[in-house]
Amino acid sequence: MIAEKTFLRIAFIVALGTTVYSCVDPDEREETPADEWFAGGSQTIFNRGNGAFSSSFPNLNANRIKVHSTGDAAFGSTFVSAPAPVNPGLGPIFNNVSCTSCHINDGRGKPPLNGEQNSSLLIRLSVTGTTEHGGPKPVPGFGNQLQPRSIFGVAAEASFKIAYTEVTGNFADGTSYSLQSPAYSIENPYQPLPADLMISPRVAPPVFGLGLLEAIDESEIIARADENDSDGDSISGKPNYVWDEIANKKVIGRFGWKANNPNILQQSAGAYNEDMGITNFIFQKESSYGQVQFSTQEVYDVSDSLLQSVSFYIRTLAVPARRNADDVVVLNGKKIFVAAKCSSCHIPKSHTATNVAFPEISDQTIFPYTDLLLHDMGEDLSDHRPDFEASGKEWRTAPLWGIGLTKVVNGHNNFLHDGRARSLMEAVLWHGGEAEASRQYVKNLSGADRDALIKFLESL
Repeated sequence: MIAEKTFLRIAFIVALGTTVYSCVDPDEREETPADEWFAGGSQTIFNRGNGAFSSSFPNLNANRIKVHSTGDAAFGSTFVSAPAPVNPGLGPIFNNVSCTSCHINDGRGKPPLNGEQNSSLLIRLSVTGTTEHGGPKPVPGFGNQLQPRSIFGVAAEASFKIAYTEVTGNFADGTSYSLQSPAYSIENPYQPLPADLMISPRVAPPVFGLGLLEAIDESEIIARADENDSDGDSISGKPNYVWDEIANKKVIGRFGWKANNPNILQQSAGAYNEDMGITNFIFQKESSYGQVQFSTQEVYDVSDSLLQSVSFYIRTLAVPARRNADDVVVLNGKKIFVAAKCSSCHIPKSHTATNVAFPEISDQTIFPYTDLLLHDMGEDLSDHRPDFEASGKEWRTAPLWGIGLTKVVNGHNNFLHDGRARSLMEAVLWHGGEAEASRQYVKNLSGADRDALIKFLESL
């Protein structure tokens, strides 16, 4: 918990409002530790317990709180196979039975370890080519995602296994490290798999703060792009352009490990459909469409209003405050983070656009530590599976806010898109491609400076 005097000092600084801010250049002010305590702007909560990712925006009015609470209940609802009086429609093939079964405590998933039953890692599928809208081409008989579970009397698509190989190395000071490299195998398919099958394992990402990321002005994202590296800094981020099912056109992608979803509503609707086999007004056909397991239906499994409330719930999840932002070691770690050029992609500060209809997310200065762009992360992290504009080696810069609370909220320290990294340092050491120079910089650090860097990351 933040020391009482420190908290009061921060509260006093904030209370000064425009009196202080009128005397300080905005860009300079927003980089001070006093501001960075408030990672989510006015939608920041001071909770460092296991509920740190699950609080609503602190300033919602009564009507919005009611919708948030309705969405919260629906997010935790367990679906069952039809017919049933409550929450029917599961499957016939699926990955899990509820949203929260993957996004436990609204946080980060991990791969199954030591014989655990998988709950929060899925396998995306495709074959060579693209859809009419430029997206990954579904696998005949399997679709876009492997569903390893099924209702009674229906064959699951397949199962999968993960085998890890230890990869050892040394820092410049001689300290050794070990990384685990995963290999995935699809087993017991209900029908033969095609020779050109491509797979992409992905753990469930945290869902807090997404409403603020959705509110970042598109022009700010585009302004950070440098696809041809015109400034010569070896960083060449680019936006993903993906299909918006409601707008019926391509727009900038913001969500998912490859920024392959345009907004929270479509992300939520797609998860219902693919992860649970739940139809809705955006994705009206079962995920088993085109397969022998397919069964027709006349009504959607989740109503329009419940889907909207779940989206609103996710949109209004607050961001936990920074911890120890003024600690001497943390501040040193921040300098190292910048010197290593980690901040070239994990850009600390963003701004949300003006939104008179949703003032809670309007005109906020936030610190998500992402540019929401795609970057080449090197061959070691490649899934060799294109996803709209993203190549196999390209991934969206993951937001870092709240990352230091992963162990507290989710009970593990597994990171990256497939959870292979067992610590923050392992995650850093897997970076390649555009981040190769940053990785080498970290490998050349002293032990004390490496510890400071991690201490900084843990404060986010």
